[in-house]
Amino acid sequence: MRADRLLTLLLLLQNRGRMTAPELAAELEVSVRTVYRDVEALGASGVPVRTERGPHGGFRLVEGYRTRLTGLTDAEAGSLVLAGLPGPAGELGLGAVLASAQLKVEAALPDGLAEQARRVRERFHLDAPAWFRDADPVPYLAVVARAVWERRVLRTRYARWRGEVRREVRPLGLVLKGGIWYLIALADDDAVRTYRVSRFQEVEEIGEEFARPAGFDLAAYWTETSRRLEAALRQGTARLRLSPRGRKLLPMQFGAAGARALAEAGAPDADGWVEVELAVESEAVATGDLLRLGVEAEVLGPPELRRAVAEAAAVLAERYARDREFSRNSPAGTC
Repeated sequence: MRADRLLTLLLLLQNRGRMTAPELAAELEVSVRTVYRDVEALGASGVPVRTERGPHGGFRLVEGYRTRLTGLTDAEAGSLVLAGLPGPAGELGLGAVLASAQLKVEAALPDGLAEQARRVRERFHLDAPAWFRDADPVPYLAVVARAVWERRVLRTRYARWRGEVRREVRPLGLVLKGGIWYLIALADDDAVRTYRVSRFQEVEEIGEEFARPAGFDLAAYWTETSRRLEAALRQGTARLRLSPRGRKLLPMQFGAAGARALAEAGAPDADGWVEVELAVESEAVATGDLLRLGVEAEVLGPPELRRAVAEAAAVLAERYARDREFSRNSPAGTC
């Protein structure tokens, strides 16, 4: 695909100005020798490339020269929706396509807008994955993405918590949420379901094409599904007292639910503590979650949740009290 590479080289020089042979080689993923041959080929075709010698030299286009050979392919146009997410684009197998599309868009912009686009890229970056968590392994993501794009039926083996299932699914769309990829697809019973892509154990495209349901809106489906899931998970409300530090910890530990609780909190008391009402999951889950706040929170209600947290705290206190007793009774110098 030398023609594509020559066009990319030309657009790199047009968009970025002077570039050295090693810089071009890194961008094009070729050898420096290949870069020199490609530059010669551009010159022979009439493109005015200037070679500047010395430690600060490199290749550049003659001042004022611009090409308009920037037509986007279908794949490049489709990849632009991921322009701010190079990591996910790479996972989908669109990294090189996206880079080529961005170069072509920049080359087609007037000088002022092109410079503004470069400044935005230099100063703003979107990082989708959540902190302190390795990304899910998604070996079948590219296959799934191609099936979404081409409307192809997939034969899959999927790991649920109740065991594995084999299904044929008709993929409708992919969603990236907090660094985790989800597939939205029609199942065998024609119901729209959500699958975590990392849980696919096998994925095979069987070549059969399907028709997308008329009027299906991926964004609207995801919004409604997320709302229902949160409503199902948040089964109760806990009333808490929070210290000043606990107020900082709450959104870190409980995300949007914690932020909402703080936004609706009353005024702090003389010591800076506030009372909040926090949407929580089942009692067992809420107990563990609230213990993460440590001494920076007190559960005021409901009574059964307060008792559950108190009992768990008592168990911990007894466990660590045994360690203190052991330390006091151990002879000096022993380990």
